Amino acid sequence: MFKNPRGTVNSRRTILSIIFVSLFALIVWPRAAMTPQDQALQKQQTPTIDEYQPKSTLVTKEHKVERAKFPFIDIHSHHWNPTPEEVDRLVKEMDTINLRVMVNLSGGTGEALNKTVAVMKGRYPERFVVFANMSYDDLNTPGFGKRVAARLEQDVKNGAQGLKIFKNFGMDLKYASGERVHVDDAEFDAVFEKCAELKIPVLIHVAEPSAFFDPWDYHNERWEELKEFPGRARPPAKYPPFETLMTERNHLFAKHPKTNFIAAHLGFHGNDLERLGKLFDANPNVYVDIAAV
Repeated sequence: MFKNPRGTVNSRRTILSIIFVSLFALIVWPRAAMTPQDQALQKQQTPTIDEYQPKSTLVTKEHKVERAKFPFIDIHSHHWNPTPEEVDRLVKEMDTINLRVMVNLSGGTGEALNKTVAVMKGRYPERFVVFANMSYDDLNTPGFGKRVAARLEQDVKNGAQGLKIFKNFGMDLKYASGERVHVDDAEFDAVFEKCAELKIPVLIHVAEPSAFFDPWDYHNERWEELKEFPGRARPPAKYPPFETLMTERNHLFAKHPKTNFIAAHLGFHGNDLERLGKLFDANPNVYVDIAAV
């Protein structure tokens, strides 16, 4: 039997029109039927992402672990100029959770370091490790790196067991000329070689999570954190790119193979473990901590 193709097309159009009108009615009609008061209430009740705090309906026995089964070491802590009373209280807290040894990365240098070592290691020699830090007060005076190396050697004699480098190094530390101090700046080679000679580790914090360097928009996975802490953003107008810092850091690791480095916060590769693995493979002298990742 002959079929009219034009009639078939018209039938399809009719069916599609009916479907479209039905969907339109389902979506728009309830909204149109709402009173202005209902619409305002619905808008008011729609939470923003930071207001949305759902309560879990999960029913299960709660088991809080308040003490580690095995003694552990905290390699990443900061205690600036602690008093004897603060250290006593800290040791009690450590005992409560079975924390055997704590590493204080904020020992300072010179007299400040001596005081911290006396208060912490002098009173609890088996419970604390203290790392020294660099002072940049004479950064712009020739021979800076060699002076820091000499100070570090004295700090180790006075009880320091490692060197901690803070995140301003390479990111916003600058010479008087305005030039940024690069992570692999040759001026500091003497310092890292001294660490190898003294057989002390360098715990170094380079950069921040990569999302902090990305545009702060709704595609940024740390949007909510940056909304709460806007100072954590690293816009390109003020800071070097994340990948620039990683390149400089990796070059530093490679040119000092006898120095043991600990990259803070998983080296900011917690979101890319394959990349972290390649960093390990290329640099047997590199380790990471797992603090605040």
